[in-house]
Amino acid sequence: MKIEDFMLPCPTKKFLGIECFGCGTQRAIVLVFEGKFTEAFHMFPAVYTLLLFFGFVIINFIDRKRSYGQVLIFLAIINSLIMVFSYFYKHFF
Repeated sequence: MKIEDFMLPCPTKKFLGIECFGCGTQRAIVLVFEGKFTEAFHMFPAVYTLLLFFGFVIINFIDRKRSYGQVLIFLAIINSLIMVFSYFYKHFF
């Protein structure tokens, strides 16, 4: 069995036939863990900021003494911008 057998299909792509802003996230994360960094970036450009965001979410739950709220908000905004720009770049250019 491969990890690809457990990936969830995108409901937007399945029912409407168009990709959503997050299409390619699962495959890009698998590519990062396989060490194929440039292929992961081409699949989903926001993969690195997304992994950094999730890393800070985990740190936020572990380290309760410090507040990581501003860092999380900043990373969420950056990640959202990258997702939107890469979506429009992929479909219109």
